[in-house]
Amino acid sequence: MPAPIIDWVIADWVADRMASRGDAASPQVAGIDLRPLAADAEARVVAYTGMVPSGPLPPPEGIDRGEWAKTNLASTRAMIEPLLDAAAGKLGPAKGTARLWLGAVSSAEIGLLIGFMAQRVMGQYELILLDELADGQEPRLLFVLPNLADAVGRFEADELEFVTWVTLHEVTHAVQFGSVPWLRDYVAAQIRELMESAQQRMDSQRKPGFPSRSDLARVGRAVLRLDLLGIVGNQRERAVMDRAQAVMAVIEGHAEHVMDAVAPELLPSLPELRSSMDKRRKQQRGFGKYLGKLLGMEMKMRQYTQGKAFCDRIVDVAGTGALNHLFSGPQALPTLAEIENPDAWLERNRADL
Repeated sequence: MPAPIIDWVIADWVADRMASRGDAASPQVAGIDLRPLAADAEARVVAYTGMVPSGPLPPPEGIDRGEWAKTNLASTRAMIEPLLDAAAGKLGPAKGTARLWLGAVSSAEIGLLIGFMAQRVMGQYELILLDELADGQEPRLLFVLPNLADAVGRFEADELEFVTWVTLHEVTHAVQFGSVPWLRDYVAAQIRELMESAQQRMDSQRKPGFPSRSDLARVGRAVLRLDLLGIVGNQRERAVMDRAQAVMAVIEGHAEHVMDAVAPELLPSLPELRSSMDKRRKQQRGFGKYLGKLLGMEMKMRQYTQGKAFCDRIVDVAGTGALNHLFSGPQALPTLAEIENPDAWLERNRADL
């Protein structure tokens, strides 16, 4: 059996070096116990949304950038290796040199992208979506302490207020998936359909050959940004992709709406925090902006902004009960067009609101 195209030892080394760059000079969030913050956030999110998790949420974990990189590299490997193994079968024994070159470059690029993200992510509700990859792993509620501290300093924010605000966002994700039984399976179904379709395309190619470095990196980036645009290849897949983008906009926009709805009494500086956060999401320059484009971060920002605007509008018109209807079943989810036109969703669901 030929070796995998991606050398995960190289990818791990590059990700760790990139993630830990500047760690020595990076402050840490100090003196804040995340557990009571998460418990209070859960109570407030449940009270506002009416969404009650079926079991306890995962405990919050404060981690460093290196651990975040290692955790996400492992999940990326589990997701993309079956696709890359299918591609590797087409290289053949005569192309060992090409395999080594392609693997070294692609391994470094995947590591670079993971390490870049590790320098920026402040919190993450980590959920393994595909059952065959979960291997008994439970969801985790992660907070990257150096990145939180950097953001506090950059925004000149009150440390407790800022960490509370980020906690509200991540706990909302935990409440979403903990209280809506079909949500995880629905998102997983979109990912599985896209990946199976992509693998079928690889298997059906008649001409032997090896995938280019850009093809492999495209798949890796697609997994990192979750929306899987990088492996969309035909109209049917684009329809699945539209559904995946729409549900991700709902998930992110709902969390953004909820964090701002329940925060005012907790966070006197909420308007300044929101302004600073929105500005941070838009201001990428130079190499960081280039990597952000590769990772699809501009699309992620649109999911935040469009999804929040969608949720804000339906609450303004129909009240918070409309948020509950959003999660009543897959049929209630907006289409991608309705995300941009909330009134169309309100009209379609008028009888149920």
